[in-house]
Amino acid sequence: MPHRVTRKRLALAAASVISLAVSSACHSDHSLTPDKDVERAVVQTSAGEVRGTVEPGLRVFRGIPYAAAPVGPMRWQPPRAPAPWAGVRDATKPGARCIQDVRRDPDFGRAASEDCLNLNVWTPRGATPSRQKAVMVWIHGGGFLNGSADIYDAHWMTSQGDIVVVTVNYRLGALGFLALDALTRDGDVGNYGLADQQAALRWVHDNIANFGGDPDKVTIAGESAGAMSVCDHLVAPGSAGLYRSAILQSGPCQVQADRATAVRVSGEYSRGLGCVEPATVAVCLRGLPASRLQSAPLYVGFGDDRLTGPVTGTPRLPQNPLTAAARRDMARVPVLIGTNGDEFTMFVAVQYLQNSTLPPYRQMLQKTFGHDAAAVAAHYPLDRNGGQAGPAYAAAVTDSVFACPTNRLVAGLAPGAPVYAYEFNDRTAPAPDPLRRAPFPVGASHSLELRYLFNVGGAPPLNPAQWKLADEMIAYWSEFVKTGSPSLSAQPDWPQVGVDAANGPMLSLQTGALSITTDFADRHQCAFWASIPGPR
Repeated sequence: MPHRVTRKRLALAAASVISLAVSSACHSDHSLTPDKDVERAVVQTSAGEVRGTVEPGLRVFRGIPYAAAPVGPMRWQPPRAPAPWAGVRDATKPGARCIQDVRRDPDFGRAASEDCLNLNVWTPRGATPSRQKAVMVWIHGGGFLNGSADIYDAHWMTSQGDIVVVTVNYRLGALGFLALDALTRDGDVGNYGLADQQAALRWVHDNIANFGGDPDKVTIAGESAGAMSVCDHLVAPGSAGLYRSAILQSGPCQVQADRATAVRVSGEYSRGLGCVEPATVAVCLRGLPASRLQSAPLYVGFGDDRLTGPVTGTPRLPQNPLTAAARRDMARVPVLIGTNGDEFTMFVAVQYLQNSTLPPYRQMLQKTFGHDAAAVAAHYPLDRNGGQAGPAYAAAVTDSVFACPTNRLVAGLAPGAPVYAYEFNDRTAPAPDPLRRAPFPVGASHSLELRYLFNVGGAPPLNPAQWKLADEMIAYWSEFVKTGSPSLSAQPDWPQVGVDAANGPMLSLQTGALSITTDFADRHQCAFWASIPGPR
C-alpha cells in the first residue's frame, strides 16, 4: 500500500528548496578540539562593531547587515548601505530569513522579515587581519523561492578546510524578482535578489580582512538556485572583480527567464493582487503587507517544478548563462562544477509521495517534452529502469535539465580558464525520511551532496565510508578556494578539463576509491539532447 506523506513533511524533505534543519550532531571524525587561545569576538565593520561567538576551532558572526532593510519606498529598489550603529552589535544569532512562500516550505517557527539582508561569517582559528585566509561566499539554493543562509552550518568547511566561509541571505520570490517597468526608472526589471548578492560581495570585499579573510581570494559558490546565481555572476557586468573563482553545484543555469516572459507573468501577478492601474501600480504594490507577497511570479520550470528568479536581457544580466557560454562570453576564472548522478529522482519521489501514485510514463513525458515525448521514450525505455516509470522519467529529466546543460557550460568555459568537473555518485547518500518511502531509491539525488560539505540535518548520519568521502570533498573544495585548483598530493589527482570537454575528464565522487571518468556525455545521452529542443 503506498505511503501518503503530509505536504509539510515533504517540504522538509524536498531538497529542491534546500530547507534542511541545522543539525547539532557531529561525527567523531569531524569533532573540534577546544580552542585554548581565546580570540577576540569583536570585529569592526564599515557600519560598526559586531560581537560573534568563539567556538571550538573557529569564530562565528551571525546576522550581520550588509545592506539596509529594503522596506517602504526601498521595496523593489537596489540595496543600499546599512545605517551605521553605535556600540557593539550582537552577532551571536542568525538574522531573519527573507520573506518566502511557507506553503512550499514551512518555516517551522524561524523568523522571516523584509529586513533580511544579512550574512554570517565563519572564520577559522588563526585567521587574523595579518594572517588572512581565502574566502568562500556561499549562495543558498531553494529555487529563488525559499531557503536561508543559516541552514548551512560551515563548521567543517571552516575548521577542516582552514578557509573563511560567508553565507548570504538575499531577497526571494516576488520581493526579489518581480519584473515590472513601473518599479524601476532604468529598465533593469527584476533581479533585486541578484543585486543583493552583489551588495554582499562588495561588503565582503570591503570588510572581510578584519575577520581574517583575504579580499583578493574570494570564491563564489552555490548549489541549485545558488549555482544558477553563480552562473549569473559569471555574466553580470556588476559582479566583475568581486571574485577570483567559482563553484557551481547542480545548477540548471539555462532555466532562467527572458525579459518578455518575466514582465508578462509579473503583470498577471500584480493584477491578481489588485494592483491594476499602470499609473498607480508601484504605489499599490509597495503599500501591500509583506504577507500578501509570500507567493511568487513563476517564470520558468521543468517537469512539475516552477521557479521565479533572475531576468535575462536586462542591464544587470544581459544574457542567459548558456548563451554566454556558447559565445565564450563569461568571466575567465577557475571553475569547479558538477552535478549529481540522479538529480531528478528526489523531485519525482516527492510527486509520488504527495499523490500516492505517478501519472502514466507517456503522460509525464508528454507534459515535459511535448512532441519529442516519443523520441525520449525510445531513448529512456522502461525496461532499462526495472519497468518503473519514476526512475525512467527522472533519468530523462536529469540528463536534459541538469547533466547535459552543465556539460555544455563546461565546454563553453574550458577554453578560457581552468575548469574542474565532477559527478557526485554516492547512490546510497542519506536522504530525509519521507523520501525513503518512495517505491524506488532516490540515489545520488539533488542536494544530497550538501551534507558532505555542511553540517545539515534531516537525514540519517553518514556511515564511515561516507565520512571519508566528506573529508575528501571538503579537502578538494577548500583547496580550490585557496589556490584555484582542487589538486592535492594526499588525494587522487583531479585533472583539469581539456579544451575538448565533451567527456571530461571528470572526477566521480563516490565511496571507496575515487575515479576519473571520460564518458559523462555518452552516459547522459547528450548527443541526443543536443538534437532536440529543451524541455518546456
